[in-house]
Amino acid sequence: DLDLIIPDRSKSFDEHAIQTHNPKSAWHRAWFEALSEFYGFSLDEPVENWSDKVWDIILNGSPDEISVLYTSREKNSTYEYTKEYPGLLNELKRRYRESPSQNMKEWFESFMRHSPCQSCGGKRLKPEALAVTVNGVSIDRLTGFSVKETAAFVDSLVLTENEQLIAAQIVKEISSRLSFLVSVGLEYLTLDRKAGTLSGGEAQRIRLATQIGSQLVGVLYILDEPSIGLHQRDNDRLISTLKQLRDIGNTLIVVEHDEQTLLEADHIVDLGPGAGVHGGYVVAQGTPDEVKLSKESLTGQYLAGTLRIESREERRAGNGNRISVLGAEENNLKGIDVHVPLGTFTVITGVSGSGKSTLMSTILYPAVHNNINRSRLEMGKHKAVEGIEHIDKIINIDQSPIGRTPRSNPATYIGLFTPIRELFASLPESKARGYKPGRFSFNVAGGRCDHCRGDGTIKIEMHFLPDVYIVCDHCKGKRYNRETLEVRYKGKTISDVLNMPVEEALEFFSKNPVIKRKLQVLYDVGLGYIKLGQSALTLSGGEAQRVKLASELSKKGTGKTLYILDEPTTGLHFADVKKLLEVLQKLADKGNTLLLIEHNLDVIRQADYIIDLGPEGGDRGGELVCCGTPEEVAAHKGSWTGKYLAEMLEGGN
Repeated sequence: DLDLIIPDRSKSFDEHAIQTHNPKSAWHRAWFEALSEFYGFSLDEPVENWSDKVWDIILNGSPDEISVLYTSREKNSTYEYTKEYPGLLNELKRRYRESPSQNMKEWFESFMRHSPCQSCGGKRLKPEALAVTVNGVSIDRLTGFSVKETAAFVDSLVLTENEQLIAAQIVKEISSRLSFLVSVGLEYLTLDRKAGTLSGGEAQRIRLATQIGSQLVGVLYILDEPSIGLHQRDNDRLISTLKQLRDIGNTLIVVEHDEQTLLEADHIVDLGPGAGVHGGYVVAQGTPDEVKLSKESLTGQYLAGTLRIESREERRAGNGNRISVLGAEENNLKGIDVHVPLGTFTVITGVSGSGKSTLMSTILYPAVHNNINRSRLEMGKHKAVEGIEHIDKIINIDQSPIGRTPRSNPATYIGLFTPIRELFASLPESKARGYKPGRFSFNVAGGRCDHCRGDGTIKIEMHFLPDVYIVCDHCKGKRYNRETLEVRYKGKTISDVLNMPVEEALEFFSKNPVIKRKLQVLYDVGLGYIKLGQSALTLSGGEAQRVKLASELSKKGTGKTLYILDEPTTGLHFADVKKLLEVLQKLADKGNTLLLIEHNLDVIRQADYIIDLGPEGGDRGGELVCCGTPEEVAAHKGSWTGKYLAEMLEGGN
């Protein structure tokens, strides 16, 4: 998309008008200087002044051979080439196609935009196929319906006697499959929804619906947190479906933190007592009532109500300013106006498919990010976003990995590894040997093990099988060479430090205020059990999110930051949710604004302000049902969130 490649045509090439071609790059500059000299245009004038002929040559290539003078800074040499310019678009396509790096491919994709096929208008089929209709509805129209609408259409089919003979079995099959999707709370999904746009919980429930339809018995089903992304109303349906699978003769093992699901279970196996090195034992097992009686079980104590996450008695009123999304119409949103009071802890609620993620992640976040950071994120349809001038930073704390390679770890992400390396470099032994901080980095040649290049493992490519990783036989997994490991602080090598859990490191570095402060925030967000050098690839989504939170807490805030979090309690135990809430409330206490999508009632009732969308999912959602404090939402008769919140508040839990 040329508008993404050249977003501001009033700039010159020298002012980086062409985003894919850096004017400071020797290679890019050499080509454009040669082109400007040959075709007579200037690199310091606005690119909008270039003639159509010049644009055609730059985009699609030159018919003439051009002499290019290229100076390599690395080799300190000058080379001269004579060849045709391939054209900016052809060059980008080639590089995208041939690039082995996923990061580079994603960078190229940031200059692309999806648009409907001009031949079929996005319908995917030929006119002949689209001409076939059932009761006046073509197949592309039907697959554009939601599951619920399709079920209603099939039930209301008017068929002749002959058509009924042909379609009876087909209609029965379609109806039963649609009913399975409704039973797992997915009636709001359209049938043509792309699999890649489904959340993990939605994809898991579709697979679950398939199993219900198979009517198999004697099967062991294993589910990992099926309640992810589910509103309490939809969770009731899910539990009913799981029981249905059990009742026909199957066994279900479910990893779950949801209180509602735990109380409905036949048998609970509670692991702990803590996390990481403090866990790994069976603390309690039995029926929910039996687990409630266990004094050693944190889960049991929360289920029994002995431990609880208390409600906040005081609600923040905010700083008087607000950020407003006006006329939000993307996906199923009905042109709604939503106002977020700044300086508060605000939660967006609603049943699955009500439009929460569209509002926050597709409209608000990209609109604010583009304005503050001059980025070009694609935005959902809306009229305006007002009040951005009241914030100076927006941070999206999601559950994506903190790094893509085994080298990424919590210590490097939070900025902890640098002061640790500086500490080791300041030791008398290091000074005597002339070691600098870089010596203690496993990413730099010199101090790291040359055999495994600081990975600690060797990758063996198995060609048609998955790659196998074995511990490096030179450094025995320690990542560093023998000379580097001879330097010790309090008897510990740099490798020993990277293998320390956070809580042990907190005591070990208690006399170093810089290192201790960063370790303390990791401990405060409930990550005392993870190791400093633990590979980012082994962290769960919830752990990665809390590392990001710790990173933000360790920085000096301005008090005017907007934090965006999409279901931060995913994968968290009651005790972890309590710690997370304490951290989030600290951020809000500093004057920052927190905007969360959440289904967890313990989090919702701690909010200062709730924005409830719905009333249902899909086409029947996308409206602003109500907004206000938890007590105000609980009093609203048309809100599903209010219904469950009222039950919780009345119960005193």
